[in-house]
Amino acid sequence: MKAMIKYIMLVPILLLLASCSGPNGNSTGHEYMPDMAHAVSVESNLYVDYFRNTFDKESVISRKDACMPRLPVMGSIPRGYTGIADAASPEAQDNMMLVLEGESASNGVRTPLNGSVPYYYGDNEDERARATKEIAKNPFPITAKRLETGKELYVIYCAICHGEKGDGAGYLVRDNGGKYPAQPANFMTDPFIVSNEGRYYHAIMYGRNLMGGYADKLSYEERWNVIHYIKSLQAGVKGLVYNENENTFNNAVPFAKIAKKVEDKKAVETKPAGDLGMNAPKAAEPNQKK
Repeated sequence: MKAMIKYIMLVPILLLLASCSGPNGNSTGHEYMPDMAHAVSVESNLYVDYFRNTFDKESVISRKDACMPRLPVMGSIPRGYTGIADAASPEAQDNMMLVLEGESASNGVRTPLNGSVPYYYGDNEDERARATKEIAKNPFPITAKRLETGKELYVIYCAICHGEKGDGAGYLVRDNGGKYPAQPANFMTDPFIVSNEGRYYHAIMYGRNLMGGYADKLSYEERWNVIHYIKSLQAGVKGLVYNENENTFNNAVPFAKIAKKVEDKKAVETKPAGDLGMNAPKAAEPNQKK
């Protein structure tokens, strides 16, 4: 009986001691049950070291390799593939965009870009500098829809660090007591404003400093839509115009400009070949006898 009383008294003491073992540093403290906080299964895009996970010891493939994004099959072409980035000239890019937007006279069907295109730059500083220099123009024209989509994606993926205004004052810095270990880039500063689009695209592909890459989260067109939106924010800071009708900020093409080319081309193509109007030259009159 006395032994039972001792055990009964010991239980609350143990519970009290266990409850005092809270999280500290990298430790989560005592867990209610094993595996409640740490999964032993392989989860995509997530690799967390956990001593109870024995996957690495029991498999010929490491858990890290198993959970990382896979590369496409060699030689395969993703759905939505487009060669617009490799077009031979600005005119060829415009013509391809007309087809993709369904504005071409020969093709009235819009082709959404939901795939990807090759990226021929490596993940190092030299390649980053080369991409920044060589990728000097957004291949997609400015449209209201792209700016709207770019804003939505920016808020989801970028604003938490870079801020909704692009000023580097995102939630992690602004509302976390400034405890974030590194100040996110402020896109509203002059070095970022005057920079080519390649600087942004390369960072989206591979990440930069504490920022991870987003190549597996944003499609080819979505990446450029986000860049369009960032540029529109920068144009607003400088008091310039950046929309589908006019662009006084950089060399990105407003869609209205392309649409006008289409209308002019259609007008020429649909005009009767012999209809020269009042400006047609008069036929030479034969010599008349006096």
